[in-house]
Amino acid sequence: MIRIYKYGEVENSEIFARSVPAVDVEAIVSRIIAEVKQRGDDALYDYAEEFDKVELNSLKVTKEEIDEAVVLVGPEFIRILEKAAENIRNFHKRQVRNSFVISEKPGVVMGQKIIPIEKAGLYVPGGTAAYPSTVLMDSIPAKLAGVKDLIMVTPPNREGKVAPVILAAAKVAGVDRIFKVGGAQAIAALAYGTESIPRVDKIVGPGNAFVAEAKKQVFGQVSIDMIAGPSEILIVADGASNASYLAADLLSQAEHDKMASAVLVTDSMKLAKEVAEEIEAQLPLLKRAEIARASIENNGKIIVADDIKKAIEISNEIAPEHLELCVDDPFALLDSVKNAGSVFMGRNCPEALGDYFAGPNHTLPTSGTARFASPLSVDDFIKKTQFTYFTEEALGKVAKDVASFAEKEGLTGHARSALIRTEK
Repeated sequence: MIRIYKYGEVENSEIFARSVPAVDVEAIVSRIIAEVKQRGDDALYDYAEEFDKVELNSLKVTKEEIDEAVVLVGPEFIRILEKAAENIRNFHKRQVRNSFVISEKPGVVMGQKIIPIEKAGLYVPGGTAAYPSTVLMDSIPAKLAGVKDLIMVTPPNREGKVAPVILAAAKVAGVDRIFKVGGAQAIAALAYGTESIPRVDKIVGPGNAFVAEAKKQVFGQVSIDMIAGPSEILIVADGASNASYLAADLLSQAEHDKMASAVLVTDSMKLAKEVAEEIEAQLPLLKRAEIARASIENNGKIIVADDIKKAIEISNEIAPEHLELCVDDPFALLDSVKNAGSVFMGRNCPEALGDYFAGPNHTLPTSGTARFASPLSVDDFIKKTQFTYFTEEALGKVAKDVASFAEKEGLTGHARSALIRTEK
């Protein structure tokens, strides 16, 4: 059963503790990356046999395979994908930045150019579950930013196929090219390029510990979105909340991964006990009950605080990926939320709504990184270049100030480069 803690009666170290897998993958990933750098496609085919148990004839997904996937998923699911894509697009298009120019002083022009990344790589998991939602969430902001070549990698099954829902979502989202490769080897291929897979400028998308480690190791060669850990949900709920709703929401994250984290913070011990009982009642109903059970036992907890204000403080300390505010007036609490990836407001906004359909992104900072990181957005697929122009007269007005500043730093060459242009 999920553990219940009374805040202030046990050490904070116990309340905020989180179990993490003690798996050392650094050396394995380093070897895989080196192999892909050296042997290119040949290494990818070998790893497909070793890890995916399939002998591939080609790495690239064909148009025929995509068309077949669209037929297999059926028109109703295509309709749902397109509606979700529309919601995601409507939210993210408001993030699109514009270049600007400043010319407020005579002879001086400055500005900033917004330039889309040319090639972006999208990793989509294909292990214990297929996530077409990830395809939409990561592809649509990239296309809104202006990325011209969006390349998706995802592992094949033992028949050499990609899940039809993944391919259907890729078609709806406008992915340009898709390759049947997963794991650390896929990240290496995107970072360094192979005969089939082009080198990209940025890699986004979640994955297992090997994928996360590979992204970490290739960072610098390419940009990455974040090092994602297991999924998390934290619910702040008052005593008037529905225990069955809260239990269902906690389990919705617990079923993701055995290391996922499901936490409830409430001001009611009565509600805490009711939710614990509801979790036990609902667990057997889940298709992934074994995974959810392990998650609840590893990282599930209910924290009973003195009041909702203290509950928000506890949430800010944990800095969860997903935060639900299950109270009558969640907007009254929103300004108090300082650290959270995405906030779900009120009693009728389950986190699953954000996973699939509402519009805000579901690729979010985990493991407490919401203290300084943000959800995936259009900003992740742009770069900014600034420019400056001064006329001779404009430079003459500030050259001595520039030179003085440079001399204070001991850089006389810098000073000279400004002054020499003012000498007659």
